[in-house]
Amino acid sequence: MEYGLHVLIIIGIYMILASSFNLVVGCTGLFSIAHAAFYGIGAYTAAILSLRYGWSFLGGTAAGVILAALIGALIALPSLRVGGDYLVISSFALMMLTYSIFLNWTSPTRGPMGLPGIPQPSILGWKVDSLPEYVLLVSIFVAVCLILVWHVTRSPFGRVLRAIRENEVAASALGKNVVYFKVAVVMFAGAIAAVAGSLYAHYITFINPDSFTLLESIFIFCIVIVGGLGNFGGSIAAAALLIALPEGLRFLNVPDSVAGPSRHLLYGALLVFCMRFRPQGLFKWS
Repeated sequence: MEYGLHVLIIIGIYMILASSFNLVVGCTGLFSIAHAAFYGIGAYTAAILSLRYGWSFLGGTAAGVILAALIGALIALPSLRVGGDYLVISSFALMMLTYSIFLNWTSPTRGPMGLPGIPQPSILGWKVDSLPEYVLLVSIFVAVCLILVWHVTRSPFGRVLRAIRENEVAASALGKNVVYFKVAVVMFAGAIAAVAGSLYAHYITFINPDSFTLLESIFIFCIVIVGGLGNFGGSIAAAALLIALPEGLRFLNVPDSVAGPSRHLLYGALLVFCMRFRPQGLFKWS
């Protein structure tokens, strides 16, 4: 029972990550590989403020959201003014830079030793100290984040994003400030990813740099591909599939030395299948 609740919590966190990343990749057609950096920024900001300065869960989460959005703007603005392809380079640079800061700036982050003892959330007197309560907390944040993402995609702002994806020159010819919309969506997606980072840090109560690597960004990208680009319902379903399916190996008494590579083989096989037979994703039918 407890293990099932744990899996549900992790699925909820990745639903937030995948749906926010789908805004950038699927809805706008931008390719970034720094989503795990925003995830880590949210986690480390909330953890450091909570451990060292006694900030509340909501305060630390808000600070992580603001910091991730600002860093997203600093990275996106110069690269998108030059050309969209430069976002790949700048996002890779951000990914490597944030990982290096988490690993080497030991005074606040403790480097590879990580940050243990992160307090569990407390919201307006509600102390979240059990798995069912944390499932409820994550469910609330998942619902809020998905509603925000859904409203963005259905709004005039979202229609401009889709226009940019289909034909950037035509969108610009219609008087839309393409750079503004691109920077805004990167900021928004980074802010949502920071929420997931704060939830993760306060749930696990320990973080280290290995949780926020380039491989983590690639895994989030895999969820989006399997779910379908621009298909936010598919991102939700794919997050549940790719998190829950490998966990079945634990019930087959598979050694850890085999389970890890098997998980990677499974993800790779799904990606190859999608690219060959379902380029629109497993959960996108229209």
